[in-house]
Amino acid sequence: MTNPFLVPSVLPYGLPDFAAIRDEHYLPAFEAGMAEQRAEIEAIVAAGEHTFANTIEALERSGRILDRVSRVFFTRAGADTTPRIEEVRSVVAPLLAAHADDISLDPRLFARIRAVQDEALDPESARLAQRYLTDAVRAGAELGDAEKERLKALNAQLSRLSTTFSARLLAGANAAAVHVHDVAKLDGMSPGAISAAAAAATSRGHEGGFLLTLVLPTGQPVLESLTDRELRRQVFEASIHRGLGGEHDTRDVVLEITALRAERARLLGYPTHADYVIEDATAGTVGAVASMLADLAPPAMRNADSEANEIGALEPWDWTFAAEQVRRERFEVDAALLRPYLELESVLQHGVFHAAEQLYGIQLHPRHDLVGYHPDVRFWEVFDVDGTPLGLFGGDYYARESKRGGAWMNALVGQSFLLDEKPVVMNTLNITKPAEGEPTLLTIDEVRTLFHEFGHALHGLFSAVRYPTFSGTSVPRDFVEFPSQVNEMWLASPEILARYARHHLTGEPLPAELLEKLLASRTFGEGYRTTEYLAAALLDQAWHTITVDDTVTDVETFEAEALRKAGIAHPLIPPRYRSTYFNHVFAGGYSAGYYSYVWSEVLDADTVAWFAENGGLRRENGDHFRRTLLSRGGAVDAMDAYRAFRGRDPQIRNLLERRNLT
Repeated sequence: MTNPFLVPSVLPYGLPDFAAIRDEHYLPAFEAGMAEQRAEIEAIVAAGEHTFANTIEALERSGRILDRVSRVFFTRAGADTTPRIEEVRSVVAPLLAAHADDISLDPRLFARIRAVQDEALDPESARLAQRYLTDAVRAGAELGDAEKERLKALNAQLSRLSTTFSARLLAGANAAAVHVHDVAKLDGMSPGAISAAAAAATSRGHEGGFLLTLVLPTGQPVLESLTDRELRRQVFEASIHRGLGGEHDTRDVVLEITALRAERARLLGYPTHADYVIEDATAGTVGAVASMLADLAPPAMRNADSEANEIGALEPWDWTFAAEQVRRERFEVDAALLRPYLELESVLQHGVFHAAEQLYGIQLHPRHDLVGYHPDVRFWEVFDVDGTPLGLFGGDYYARESKRGGAWMNALVGQSFLLDEKPVVMNTLNITKPAEGEPTLLTIDEVRTLFHEFGHALHGLFSAVRYPTFSGTSVPRDFVEFPSQVNEMWLASPEILARYARHHLTGEPLPAELLEKLLASRTFGEGYRTTEYLAAALLDQAWHTITVDDTVTDVETFEAEALRKAGIAHPLIPPRYRSTYFNHVFAGGYSAGYYSYVWSEVLDADTVAWFAENGGLRRENGDHFRRTLLSRGGAVDAMDAYRAFRGRDPQIRNLLERRNLT
């Protein structure tokens, strides 16, 4: 068997050869990749006198097969999984955890990494050497032999459990979709949304009817428009009961993951898992995160109570529907009237891409000759301002049964001068696919997500670092959302919106009066949005500040008490994610880090103010932001990069004003 992962791809920019890749290639490639890297590590530790080149730089060059297969496999596992991929994931997850431990806990390698610290190096190389030392210590390199063995067991078990959580959540979300037989019950939904629901029912094997599929957060978009109150209740309860009971129950996994993370933290010398995670973030301490969240919760709850009184919502499933009625009355803005002006191709080409072209001078050209892992995947070649090739951008926008919920960016190839690699980055969303021949009309939140995820993509595409470890979005978790949130500002920029917000049939621009009302309504509902987000962030902190001495036996009781203690338990506003479907923290790498979105938003709001002060969408502004921050990845301290861009530390007042929390 010829395995395409065993040699570098010859396609443009090293794009994986998806036409040649089969599910049966993954496991042998993982095995070969781990074997190759083990041999490379042995060569490093046997290389004689230690130097930066034969130790740190050699580590950066190692594991190329493993890197290639991992990037493709986990892209597929999230975006287009199969039963075979799930089988491989369950097998390979603990193997990868053990492989990583074998490297980070090797005393011979650790001695070389520590010895290199005294070598005179340029700033980026010195930072890399320190990064390796810090990572090794945090991974347990200084533990005794018995503690290392226990740590390896914990890591393997946690890896298996995260895989289990993800698999159960995907299956549970698919099973919880609400099947509707009578089209009259869908009153309030647009014709396009109804057609998409019919297509979803057909694609999932239902004979007739309509299927209302679930998105990852608690709040479901259809609740905003459905006039049938009983159907709203069914959809809402299907959402909040995911992971509670039945074959897809995740409660046991949540309890085991949090207990094992607490034990691992204690083993590594930290009071809690949150202390371990946040030490390596820009926040620095659990106390700093707790202080910020505690300051935001009371005004958010006050705003939410005020909104509840105003809209008159009776139950949680009534809130977004009632709020939309008030929004229409107060601002004369009907979300359904916006959708015909928000067609996917127009938003992408004339909105998301055009804003980047104007701000940074780049160009995106379609590459119809390149294929992805699914027919819905598309690629664009990205050229820099001087016409030189910059990288590839891929988009995978439609929801499907084989894709997990949410939206994300990932890199199929990371940028690195050392390895002479240019970036190949993906954006993945979950937009409902319309019926054949119909346009893809978006909600304003989906438009925002397109701008947001492309902000991540720009962070990856503009990377200009020497070492793979520092490439693109390889920055602290509570900094990584900052550039993507900044990119959302162009959604409402009049000069950008005027280009992309055009009626998909007539080409007529969004009426000026509707635009003005839309912009005026932007802060409406901030109490709800801030409260649901803070509830999830505080819930994440609660789960990850338990210690090994704490005993938690009931997920729902713990969740309710945590929200009550935090002062964020609103009877009409559930957390954006409840524990049983909180994929970010139990399978998605955001454990103890979901606060990152609002922490990053402090920087984001301060940056948006800077753009406004300096003329907005101007090339000079884009060049400055790119040069001082977007291009640096992890090669410099994140907050030093921010100060180089802004000229000072961030100020929170712009965030408070944006969220109506002053």
